[in-house]
Amino acid sequence: MTDDRVIVKCLVWDLDNTLWRGTLAEGDDVVVPEEVRRVVAELDARGVLQSVASKNDHDLAWARLEQVGLAEYFVLPHIGWGPKSASVRAIAERLNFAESTIAFVDDQPTERAEVAFHLPEVRCYPAERAADLVGLAEFSPPVVTEDSARRRRMYQAGFRRDAEREGFTGPDEDFLRTLDLRMTVVRATERELARAAELTLRTSQMNATGVPYDDDALRGLMSDPEHEVLVVGMSDRFGPHGAVGIVLLRRGSDVWHLKLLATSCRVVAFGAGSTLLNWIVDRAARAGVHLAADFRPTDRNRMMDIAYRFAGFDDEACGCLLPLGPVAVDGVQRLHLLPEPRPVSPVVTLDAVDLEVAHG
Repeated sequence: MTDDRVIVKCLVWDLDNTLWRGTLAEGDDVVVPEEVRRVVAELDARGVLQSVASKNDHDLAWARLEQVGLAEYFVLPHIGWGPKSASVRAIAERLNFAESTIAFVDDQPTERAEVAFHLPEVRCYPAERAADLVGLAEFSPPVVTEDSARRRRMYQAGFRRDAEREGFTGPDEDFLRTLDLRMTVVRATERELARAAELTLRTSQMNATGVPYDDDALRGLMSDPEHEVLVVGMSDRFGPHGAVGIVLLRRGSDVWHLKLLATSCRVVAFGAGSTLLNWIVDRAARAGVHLAADFRPTDRNRMMDIAYRFAGFDDEACGCLLPLGPVAVDGVQRLHLLPEPRPVSPVVTLDAVDLEVAHG
């Protein structure tokens, strides 16, 4: 059973008589229809990743994809002779995507049935519907951001990064130093608004509350001089990671209230969360204020709880918390820290906004 409200994050293509007309192994001069080319390009522009699950000779099929100018669009292709359900499952696991966000298109009813039997949450479509996929709601994200349009390239850079890490001999910190990691923290503008809202919805493992904020809610905070809506970006020598985090902070005279801190799970291994949290703690210490942080435990954000506790936040009551009033959402805990100056990161170069200068 699939949920039509869930947006597809990756479409897996069969090749013969699906992506192209003809059967490669039979010597056909396979041709990609123009309407299929347009679908591939449009889904890529929307941020929908695409892959391949095809029963074919790998080298021959990949060479043909390169010849027709489409190879660059596909991540983690599985071209071989195993069950297609195994290929689709491996793609989903490597991307760390829920199976409900995966789609599969194939001309053969038996192949679609095999995938549907083993992976009932995967959406399956016949090849004759391929040209119509861009018009379906599940392939139409409500907002297409700058990061959406380059999502495939960011994932491809990530795979190259992972491959280099596997070949690196030495401690993780030494490898991170080779990446030339850079983080930016900027005040959100209208340009970043959609991506900021998306981050509150899509991040779960490193999300302090799991409370979503839509464009209007964020715009209201942006217009309030006491609030900061900060968007976090990251890059390294392989390329940009895009927007990877959001901070919602209310700066009072005696206490700064960290309403939300969320970072993408893609950059956890690079110390993005700890770098960001250490920067906030250090800035609060230099401003001479206490820090309060909202935290609501969910079934996925145990890592965020550990990050707060490791940074020194606790449940101790403090008079500085009283002016903040009651928590706004059931289940939210309000943590407290009396901050002291601290180094931000030994491996990440940080370029951040000055929080001691009020915005707008």
